[in-house]
Amino acid sequence: MTTSGAMPARLALLRDWRSWPRSLAGLWRRSLRFRTITITVLLTSFAIFVTCVAMALVIQNDLFQSRKDDALLKAQRAATEAQRTLDSSAAGDDRAAMQAVWLQVQRQIARTAATELVAAYRGPDNVSRFPNDFVNGITSAQLSSGLKARVDEFESRQYWQSIAIPTTDGPDRPGIVVGQQLLVPGAGMYELYIAFDISDTNATLLFVQRTLWLAGLALVAIVAAISWLVLRAVSTPIVEAAETSARLASGDLQVRLPVRGEDELAVLGRSFNAMADSIESQIKELGELSMVQQRFVSDVSHELRTPLTTIRLAADMINDQKDTFEPTTARTAELLHTQVQRFDTLLADLLEISRYDAGSLQLEVEATSLAQLAEEIVDQMRPLAEGHGTELRLVAPGGYSPVDMDPRRVRRVLRNLVGNAIEHGEGRPVVVTVDSNQHAVAAGVHDYGLGMRPEDAERVFDRFWRADPSRKRTIGGTGLGLSIALGDARLHGGTLEVWSELGVGTNFVLTIPRQSGPLEGQSPVPLEPQDTAVDLGAFTQPIPLSELADRFPDQRPGDGRSDDGRRS
Repeated sequence: MTTSGAMPARLALLRDWRSWPRSLAGLWRRSLRFRTITITVLLTSFAIFVTCVAMALVIQNDLFQSRKDDALLKAQRAATEAQRTLDSSAAGDDRAAMQAVWLQVQRQIARTAATELVAAYRGPDNVSRFPNDFVNGITSAQLSSGLKARVDEFESRQYWQSIAIPTTDGPDRPGIVVGQQLLVPGAGMYELYIAFDISDTNATLLFVQRTLWLAGLALVAIVAAISWLVLRAVSTPIVEAAETSARLASGDLQVRLPVRGEDELAVLGRSFNAMADSIESQIKELGELSMVQQRFVSDVSHELRTPLTTIRLAADMINDQKDTFEPTTARTAELLHTQVQRFDTLLADLLEISRYDAGSLQLEVEATSLAQLAEEIVDQMRPLAEGHGTELRLVAPGGYSPVDMDPRRVRRVLRNLVGNAIEHGEGRPVVVTVDSNQHAVAAGVHDYGLGMRPEDAERVFDRFWRADPSRKRTIGGTGLGLSIALGDARLHGGTLEVWSELGVGTNFVLTIPRQSGPLEGQSPVPLEPQDTAVDLGAFTQPIPLSELADRFPDQRPGDGRSDDGRRS
């Protein structure tokens, strides 16, 4: 099934040739083996190409040089034999005898030089009419004026040039023509030219070049195969180590690397397995310690619940009678009542944290309007905001259609975010924004207080962590609120994110998906505010939900439609 399923994918990839560059680029980034083999083959091919070109040029030069030297030697021998024949002849002024000697010289030159391409022309100072010029395969037009001038000028030297020898049934063949002087007794100087066909040299050179290129290609293929085998032997343990590391990181603490041999890779495997054993033992110890810690927190919290209830009832009774006490005693009773309430809240948060750690929490889901919850929280927190001189605003362009959520937990998240914004807002406005799209609903709480540094914003959800330990809590927080809020957001499959900048302010955004499952797309409320300037006239006045329902009858809470008019 796997093979038959892979073949159509490969054929589709071959047909879609336009995706090859992107596929090769991805393979280059992901595969060390592919990258190494490609670099090795390219560098080897370049080296072999340079070597083959250099060898071909050297062989070509050597072949041509050897053929040229051979042609000069044969031409010299033929000219010497011809000159000896002419000097020893006794033809004198007898034209018939001279013609016979001249014909003998022609045959002798052709036989000695092993070529039929021979020509002899009277020199420029030769005014005799006998013997006649003879031409056999070489015409005067094929000879350059420079060659003729040098042959005429120097008596005992040879000169040569490359020529194209015409044929009757094909293309011209390459050749070399050698020129020198031939002195005919009683007639004067003649220019002797002997041509040699070197086309067989080109055939030899072509054969050698073809052999070099085929050997180079074979060598590249052999180097690629050897590189692939070597890299496979080296990279297979690396791939195994990477896969084992990924499985170990995902939580499979029993996985180990197979160890083979005694080489460096075997040492790496044993070291990795020893590290995995150490990590497994430490994680088990930490897990056991965490279980003990969770059990301790849970047990202590439950054990403290009963005496704390008694203390709280006594503190409430004393606080109710504080008006009959002396001022100092009344103040003491008030402080006792406040701290007992804070202790009760801390105990409740510790119990909630212990449930998170134990994984025993469940959502009590019901269809709820996030905008309605936000309005309730704003109304509840407004007296606290007024006490801090803070203006609390609600901007809700969306979020009215019901979404499945746990309203108690979402209220707790919003109450915590708004309370923190009031406490750290430095008396400046706090804006609560609610919006939605087809994938999610979101609520943002933006204050214009002191803000935080980036390293502080990364730790803001840690338990009992405070950006400024010297800063006094004014509304009685326990240090666990944001950690619990983050857990509530994740229970809904959503997110709780923070943006903050020193001297500008802080913005928390809670995003809850409309459907169960992972969150898709961007949050309806941007994490980084578009306008961070404090301008009271720029904020939208709070609009009651009843008024919004009258303005937008298609977006009434509970009508089963999302804020963009589509069915949710």
